[in-house]
Order: sequence, then C-alpha cells, then structure tokens
Amino acid sequence: MKRPVILLTGGGTAGHVSVNEALIPVFSEKGYEIHYIGSHDGIEKELIGNGHPEVVYHAIQSGKLRRYFSMKNFTDPFRVGAGVLQAYSIMRKVKPEIIFSKGGFVSVPVVLAAKLAKIPVVIHESDVTPGLANRLALPFSSHIFTVFEQTLAHAPEGKATCSGAIIRPELFNGVKSEGLRYAGLTGDKPVLIIMGGSQGSSVLNEAVRKDLPAILQNFEVIHLCGKKNVDDSLHLTPGYTQFEYVTDGLPHLLAAADFAVSRAGSNAIFELLALQKPMLLIPLSAAKSRGDQILNAAHFKSLGLARVLKEEEVPLRPLSEELALFEQEQAQLLTNMEKVESPKTPEEMVELIMAYRK
Repeated sequence: MKRPVILLTGGGTAGHVSVNEALIPVFSEKGYEIHYIGSHDGIEKELIGNGHPEVVYHAIQSGKLRRYFSMKNFTDPFRVGAGVLQAYSIMRKVKPEIIFSKGGFVSVPVVLAAKLAKIPVVIHESDVTPGLANRLALPFSSHIFTVFEQTLAHAPEGKATCSGAIIRPELFNGVKSEGLRYAGLTGDKPVLIIMGGSQGSSVLNEAVRKDLPAILQNFEVIHLCGKKNVDDSLHLTPGYTQFEYVTDGLPHLLAAADFAVSRAGSNAIFELLALQKPMLLIPLSAAKSRGDQILNAAHFKSLGLARVLKEEEVPLRPLSEELALFEQEQAQLLTNMEKVESPKTPEEMVELIMAYRK
C-alpha cells in the first residue's frame, strides 16, 4: 500500500526551517512519505536537502519579496510564476494529503500551486505580525497557526489558532560537558553563547570582538558569527571559540551556556526560553527589517523574560558593561521563565495540522 504523503515548505532563514525539522521525525514515525519544496541555494537546501535523507527534497524557482527598489523586482515575478508551475508539477506527481508552510519567499509559489491543485495548506507564523510571504499566502490557505496570541488579529476570524511555540526535541538532549569539549572551553567561568542568526550579525560581531578582552574577564564565549564571518586572528584566544553555524552540536553548546546574547527571531528566543537560558536580545533594527524582531523582543521584555538592547545602542558603550547589567538580572529572569507554560510538542502540532488534510 502506498504511504500517505506530506509536503513541507519554507526557507530563506533557519527560522523558516527549524519548525519543519522538529516535525519531520514525527511524520516519519507515523509512516508518511515526506517531501520538501525549497529553493536551489537557500539554507533549507543545506539543512533539509543535505541533512535529512528520509526527506525527498525538490528545488524550485522563487523570487525574493523586496520592500525596496531593485531591478530584480521586475524579473522575479517571472521566477515566481515558474516556481508555481514547478510546484504544481511536483504536487500532481506526489499527491500530498496536505501542505505545511513555514513561510519565507520560497513558500509563496508553493501555496499558489496548492490552490490550483486543490490541496489544503496550513501555515505557521512565528512572529507577532505575519511576514510578507505568509500575508500573501493567507487567502489561499485553509488555516494559520500562530505562536503569539496577538497575531490572531491579523487573520480572518475562524481561520487562525494560537498553537504556541514548537521546540525541536533534540535541543533538550544537550550535555554540558560535551558542549564544553566541543567548544574547547573549561567552564571555569560562566559561559556566554552569542548568536547572530543564521546569516550572522556584523553589528554584534564587531561589538564582541572590539570588547573581547573585557568580556573574557567574566565569561567564556561561544560565538556563532554566521557564514564567512569567522575571524582567523582570534582562533587561539583562550576562553573564546567561534563557529559560522552549528547544527548537530547546537544542543550541547546550549547546554554548556549559562547566558545567551541573541537576535530576536521567534524560534530562537522561544528555544532559549524553553531551555531557561537568561537572554539579552538585540533585535534587528527597523531600518534593516520589517520590525518583527523588535516586537518579539518587546513582548519578551514586557513579560520579564529578557533584557533588550536596541541595535542602535550597541556601538554607544562597551558590550561588557551591558553584560554586567544583564548578569545582575539573571535570578529574576530565571524566576519568570519558570512560570511560563511548556511549549507544544511536535506530536501535538502534527495532530493539529493533520486535522485539515483532505
């Protein structure tokens, strides 16, 4: 008997992939044949196409959704159109019961093709306000699940459910001693993990390296600095280790960390919350984004779950001074974190998704 098929999509950043990664093992255990539609060269190709042999990965054309002038804004609609035709062809061949979309620009042609193929689509939105891709996809979807209650106001009544955050189970399996070994650290001082997102943060990287001697007086540092952002001159610095990006070793590095400095992408901050890591959030500025990270960080700050530093304020004083203030808030942040309800398990999320299959 042919196995039922689930089709997943989403890409562009690790945040648009991590929830899918959490769900893949559950669909596999339930006997589903899993297909994934992503781009030819996005991070989803690396994480899913190369990292999950149980998944059949399909690459399609897609156009980036830009909010600024670019000549590519005139050509990318044709790439989206080509992507729709490619996605439609894939759907006709594999015949999925349902499509789960995590967003990102590659998901738009997939959702449009699903409408043509009459296949139900369920969307997941992690931020307080829906991203542009999900806003475009929403009219063609059967339902949208949100992480924040506030997001429900942006969806048609009866078409949205706040499901809460979904955390990859493997993150809870980290071992502190293994993380210290992986990072080459001793653990003699509190360990600070600094995460600039899958693309890295030049502002954060510069602030860390400019003030590194002072920071290392009080912390050992694990620095996830983004692709091509490693500083070779710092390789042998005692108490400091840097990685472009970490996948398999991340649970151990997080287990080794006592504190976190992070961008404010929804998936990252909810993962830090679930692991009860006191966090200093430096959201991407409104000048560089649609402001979603600012809203995410403000929400966590209002609940007493994080300290927040505006990106514009980072160059104004040494990062070590901000970290000293942050460390003073550790006990209260942990107390507030302990009161937060546990996130949805991937198994629970799969049950919610499959209620909408045809």
